Amino acid sequence: MMPRGQDRIAAWLDRGQLRPTRQRLALAQLLVGDGEDRHVTAESLYEMADAAGEKVSLATVYNTLRAFCDAGLMNEVVVDGARSYFDTRMDDHPHYFWEDSGTLTDAPKEDLTISALPKAPEGTEIARVDVVIRLRRR
Repeated sequence: MMPRGQDRIAAWLDRGQLRPTRQRLALAQLLVGDGEDRHVTAESLYEMADAAGEKVSLATVYNTLRAFCDAGLMNEVVVDGARSYFDTRMDDHPHYFWEDSGTLTDAPKEDLTISALPKAPEGTEIARVDVVIRLRRR
């Protein structure tokens, strides 16, 4: 049985071994409180928090998202050098980046085949492969 609301948030933070500060609890509620996966930017999460009446700075949002990623609770998906999205869905899956709206959505992973990857340089290992498919409307 999937935990609900506050239990889900507490379990999520606990899984990352993160102390449940007020800011982490508030942002985690917005990210995973309903059990749905999210793709957010720091700015969009900041706007969500503001709309929910949460008083957090943009710097706190950035720092908290970084802590969530470092704890293995989220992945950062870099679309280009200036734009990062934070994804709560942790399995390997590709993404669509919609150029007209600047949004990131999941792409069907069953339709993606990667037949080979280059060998990792000596002393390294491949940690993750991000596939971002950029879409533009005709």
